[in-house]
Amino acid sequence: MIDVSEAREPLPVSLDGLDGQDLVEWLATMQLIRDFEEALDPLCLSGRIPGGVHVAVGQEAVAVGAMRALEPGDVVTSSHRPHHHGLARGVEPNAMMAELFGRADGTGGGRCGTMHIAAMDRHYYGGNGIVGAGLGLALGAALAAQVRGSGQVALGFFGDGAVNIGRVWEAINMAAAWKLPLIAFCENNLYAVETPTASVTGGDSIVRRAEGFGLPAVQVDGQDAGAVHRVVREARERALAGEGPTFVEALTYRYQGHNTGQVTSYRTDAEVEEWKQLRDPLVRLRVALTASGLLDDDAYDALCARSRETVAAATAFADASPWPDLATADAGVTEIDPKLRGNP
Repeated sequence: MIDVSEAREPLPVSLDGLDGQDLVEWLATMQLIRDFEEALDPLCLSGRIPGGVHVAVGQEAVAVGAMRALEPGDVVTSSHRPHHHGLARGVEPNAMMAELFGRADGTGGGRCGTMHIAAMDRHYYGGNGIVGAGLGLALGAALAAQVRGSGQVALGFFGDGAVNIGRVWEAINMAAAWKLPLIAFCENNLYAVETPTASVTGGDSIVRRAEGFGLPAVQVDGQDAGAVHRVVREARERALAGEGPTFVEALTYRYQGHNTGQVTSYRTDAEVEEWKQLRDPLVRLRVALTASGLLDDDAYDALCARSRETVAAATAFADASPWPDLATADAGVTEIDPKLRGNP
């Protein structure tokens, strides 16, 4: 639950032209994402989730704003930090948590883990443990959509750490040259692990670099779900009109370390608190909805209670889910000729 009583005049958000009830649902989804992800580090440290995770606490508006601008048939790919995208896309919390626990009822049957959450029925092709690789998959989906004339758009998320990876710009160049219906979405949380992005990125900005490929490049406040929604919706409309790809850079911030257990001594407490007080995406949306008469304290309290119940239920579901059968270890990975099975 967010306490806005101590917030120092959080920045306003862009709600013009958006339906009030839709915005309340957006806030509910953002709250679920935050509660879900804030539960993960303790589960990792206790050993119930094997290994660590990369959470996006503070980046919820990026996921919800972008996903609500897409249509159900559009394709989405993600990065090594995929939970918020998946939950915003409609991946079931129970199945996601079970996957994190490595259980058979998970999205990948317990085989994929945190960086490869996916839901093909949602056209969410999922996360990727290779930095920048997801955009190449989105490029392929965009090419397929163009060839088939399906009316789909593909959106590929990647972080600022990927903007110095060659495969990202190769994908953007091909999309621009062939006018593919691709949205290349850079989620810039200002740090690549612990390296400030500005210290290793030449030029004025990331969007200026993208402009050199001859496509529209837009920088947006990633803590404003309404602003993100508008930019992605416009990019989608351009793509469907045959005008090709759009590059979006959303300026956002992760409150926690790069991954479970990372010490964040590379940034000051004052910097983190300023983002929380002035730019927190949940605070900003809640304040705007309250001021517009669309949300009162009782409704917000109920929203938070439902979110906590959902996370608790997902955790219990994952705990109760069975471990995968060892006989299925290669399912979905490779197809072996039945005649060769059991042979050395």
